[in-house]
Amino acid sequence: MTSDPHDPERLAWLRLARSRGLGSILFFRLIERYGKARDVLRALPRLEAKLSPKGFALASEASVLEEIEAVLRLGAVHLMADEPGYPAPLRNIADPPPVLTLFGRTELLAARAVAVVGARNASGNGRYLASHLARGISERGLTVVSGLARGIDTAAHQGGLEAAGSTIAVLGCGIDVVYPPENAALQARIAAEGLVVSERAPGTPPLARHFPRRNRIIAGLASAVLVVEAASRSGSLMTAKLAGAEGREVLAVPGSPLDPRHAGTNQLLRDGAALVTGIEDVMAALPAWTMAPAVAAKPSRKAARLPGEAAAESPTTAPLTGSEAKAVMPSGTLPDQIATLLGVEPMPVDEVIRQCHASPSAVQNALLDLELDGRLKRHPGNRISRALA
Repeated sequence: MTSDPHDPERLAWLRLARSRGLGSILFFRLIERYGKARDVLRALPRLEAKLSPKGFALASEASVLEEIEAVLRLGAVHLMADEPGYPAPLRNIADPPPVLTLFGRTELLAARAVAVVGARNASGNGRYLASHLARGISERGLTVVSGLARGIDTAAHQGGLEAAGSTIAVLGCGIDVVYPPENAALQARIAAEGLVVSERAPGTPPLARHFPRRNRIIAGLASAVLVVEAASRSGSLMTAKLAGAEGREVLAVPGSPLDPRHAGTNQLLRDGAALVTGIEDVMAALPAWTMAPAVAAKPSRKAARLPGEAAAESPTTAPLTGSEAKAVMPSGTLPDQIATLLGVEPMPVDEVIRQCHASPSAVQNALLDLELDGRLKRHPGNRISRALA
C-alpha cells in the first residue's frame, strides 16, 4: 500500500476497520479471501445476509475522511496492518488490529520490547520497583510497553523514559483523549520522547470494553510481559495470559501472600512464570537478547505536547516533576494516599516522602495519624508497613 492517506485502497481498508460488527479476525478473513479492501467493499452486497446477523454496518466514506483529517491535524499517522513498519510480532497474533494510530517516534515499533504491567492501586514498593526495572530495561536498549493506567503502568512509563530505550503507551481510547486525566503531562512527554499507540479513532472515549482489547496489543508488541503487582482477577493477568498464548515470555515479581496485590503474580509464578527480583532476572529470562536494534536519540523535551495542542516549554531535566510526578499517586487525603502505598512489606519513609511529593513534616504528621488509627506499623531502619488486621 502507499502511505498517501487518501489512497483509495487505504480509504477502503479504514472503512472496513471502522465498520460496526466486523471484528479483526473476520476483517482479515475477508481480506485473505478477496485480496484487497476495495474488493471486499464490492463484495459486500453478496455478503449482506451473512454479515447482518452480526450487526454489521459499513462505516461511511465521509466519516473515514473526517478521521483522516483529524489524524493529520493532530500530527499523527495511520498505519495499516499490511504496510511496511507494522510490527511483525503484533501482526502475527491471533487478532491483530487492522489499523494503528501513532503519535510520536514510530521507529520504536521496530525495537525489541518488554511490557511492564500491574495493579492500578499499586503499593509504593511496587511503583518503585516497576520504575527501577523499566529504567534498567530501557538502559539496555529495550523499549518498555505499558498501558498508561494508574499505578504500575505509570511508574513503568516514567522509568522507560529515563534511558535510550524509551517507552510505548498503548491506549484504550483515542490518542487525543487523556486517560487517566492526571497523566496528561506524562502522555505528552511520551508523545515527544516515546510513542503513543491506539487502534481507536481520535475522540474515542475510554470505555471499559476497550481495555481488554488494548491488552492484546501490549502483549503483541512485546517479546516478554513482566507483571509487578496484580490481584487474582485483573487486566494485568489477562495481558500475561495473552502473552503466554502467543509464545511470549511471562515474568512476575513475587510478593507477600498477605497482600492481595500479589495474589496474581504469585499465581503466575506457580504456573511457571520466570521469577524476577531485579533487572538481571529479566535479562536472564531472555538469553537470546544479546543486543537490541539501535534506537535513535530521543528528541528534545521541548516538543512535549498532547496531540493537537500548541507546543509548550517543558522541563529539560530527566526526572518527572510537578504534575508528571504526581501522576503516580492515588487521590484522597495524604494519610489515605500513604495507606494505599503501603503493603505488608516494609517501605522506607524516605521513599514514601518521595512518592507523595509532600513535605517531610506533612508526611510525618500523616504517618502519626495512621499509626494512631492502627493502620501503620513501624520497623527498624525508619521503615513502615501496613498494619495487619
